[in-house]
Amino acid sequence: MNFNRKQLSNDQLLTLYKNILYPRIIEDKMLILLRQGKIGKWFSGIGQEAISVGVTMALLEDEYILPLHRNLGVFTTRKVPFKKLFAQWQGKKSGFTKGRDRSFHFGTNDYHIVGMISHLGAMLGVANGISLAHLLNKEKKISVVFSGDGGTSEGDFHEAMNVAAVWSLPVIFLIENNGYGLSTPSNEQFRCEQFIDKGIGYGMEAYQVDGNNILEVYNKAVELTESMRNAPRPILLECMTFRMRGHEEASGTKYVPPHLFEEWKQKDPIDNFQQYLVNEGILNEQSIEQIYDELKQGMDDDLAEVFAEPEVIADEQEELNDVYAEYSQEIIAPATSAMSDKRLVDAISDGLKQSMERHSNTVLMGQDVAEYGGVFKISDNFYKLFGKERVRNTPITESSILGAGYGLAIKKYKAIVEMQFADFVTCGFNQIVNNLAKSHYRWAQAADVVVRMPTGAGVGAGPFHSQSTEAWFFHVPGLKIIYPSNPYDAKGLLCAAINDPNPVMFFEHKGLYRSIEGQVPDDYYTLEIGKASIAASGNDLTIITYGWGVQWAKEVSSQLNIEAEIVDLRTLLPWDKEAVKAAVEKTGKALVLHEDTMTGGIGAEIAAWISEHCFKSLDAPVKRVASLDTPVPLAKDLEDHFLAKNRLKDALQELNEW
Repeated sequence: MNFNRKQLSNDQLLTLYKNILYPRIIEDKMLILLRQGKIGKWFSGIGQEAISVGVTMALLEDEYILPLHRNLGVFTTRKVPFKKLFAQWQGKKSGFTKGRDRSFHFGTNDYHIVGMISHLGAMLGVANGISLAHLLNKEKKISVVFSGDGGTSEGDFHEAMNVAAVWSLPVIFLIENNGYGLSTPSNEQFRCEQFIDKGIGYGMEAYQVDGNNILEVYNKAVELTESMRNAPRPILLECMTFRMRGHEEASGTKYVPPHLFEEWKQKDPIDNFQQYLVNEGILNEQSIEQIYDELKQGMDDDLAEVFAEPEVIADEQEELNDVYAEYSQEIIAPATSAMSDKRLVDAISDGLKQSMERHSNTVLMGQDVAEYGGVFKISDNFYKLFGKERVRNTPITESSILGAGYGLAIKKYKAIVEMQFADFVTCGFNQIVNNLAKSHYRWAQAADVVVRMPTGAGVGAGPFHSQSTEAWFFHVPGLKIIYPSNPYDAKGLLCAAINDPNPVMFFEHKGLYRSIEGQVPDDYYTLEIGKASIAASGNDLTIITYGWGVQWAKEVSSQLNIEAEIVDLRTLLPWDKEAVKAAVEKTGKALVLHEDTMTGGIGAEIAAWISEHCFKSLDAPVKRVASLDTPVPLAKDLEDHFLAKNRLKDALQELNEW
């Protein structure tokens, strides 16, 4: 192995040595503890330490790194206290996630590290968001995100690379090419000869280094990072290495030809660098032993302390409280009494514009949102008001853009991501339910992202542009879901959603965009998230609904001369149980109505809750009215038959006569 020290001093070389040795010492100890049954699982990075250490040492302390399982050297080089690391691995309360997540599934802003989730590729787009914030702040900084060779097969990898290239984001996409994705060899993962060939397709530079040579990794990382800070752009860095243990210890290594272990053992990054330093007269047998003993002693002391810590005891209130970032909403009244008639589309546009004026750290991202103004023209001319840095057209990459929104939030921006149609959110589902929703619960990082969702049927758009998708997210702790039925609520609730530091799914019924209007304050204002409203007052029966269902409830109950108490939920998560209970107790009869299909809809949860908590007040069974359990059809007659409104009249009559 050829080492080129270039201009590095003896002290710098010694620091590199200590940093590469320390994770190996820790790993050796973890393997002993694993065999003793004192820890439950371990993902080994033995043989790959030079990559983590070399790259981390090349970065500034406040430049973010997004590592994976086998990157212990990132954490130790950043001087994350071993005691806290081990507490994390042991699931102790003093760990980074309070015992809620495993190994390296955590982040820490104190050390500028954003840990992985199990879904490979998910953090690549997040790195883009962090580096986008660097550009917006005019900071000469970069981010580094790790991927294994197997993870490059994920769509997130391609989306993130493409976005970074198009936006010239200063991100190093570091691929640890260790030859296997768990047990699947490279020749069953990809057909290109080497990963640096992929850079050409994205229009970015790509470099390959010997990932076992600490000086080659470090020197190349220094060269690239210094260049990227002054000329922002993404770079693909492929580090050739080998995994000397199993994917995790339980999986073993029987699938690997034995001769590969012999070959790569000769390339051990620590043994080779240590021998080089001995040859250079920088290390000797005595100094090696002294360094080893000092590092090991500190580790052993911390191990004893963590083992002595008690196991986590569940505190239900703490668990529930940590699902969302703490936030006390301020209800803001309009500054003047001036009001004007606005359609739903106008009210949303107005609220979005005034929020972006109010919060200079807000970035709007989505397909065609800049010059085109969005397909529904909600952001028309916004790019002239706020500039294309804050109103950003995106490639068709839902997952990567949602990830970028999360990265922006980590850097204290507010991200607003427009799904062109709510149906398309499936392409970014993982980012929402596993990254955004779990962020605060896992590592106390607020995911300040609003996802705008043009939703619903009634416009003859067929199965892929008409779905009601709110129930998909209703089951996910950590999200908030808002679904207004009228212009006044839409503006006030959108402004409130943008203020809230938690991830919010904001549903906008595209069939109502231009079909309803109402008096809306001209000034900025907010409404309370989680608070229902009474859309109509009556004593005959109660209808609990939201969105288009509110308009249907008013229309059909009026046609039948039924005086209905109509509860407009407005917020679906968390939903207003007190308002529902009061309305049901008032009339003794309850009907839950929504545009979504019947099976598994939000109405099922609300109906079950009413039956459980309001049973003594009920004079009739709780009824549900929903759309047909089919995809949304295209032709008008088919769509009309599909929609819940087609069944509402009969259901109301039946309930009223009970």
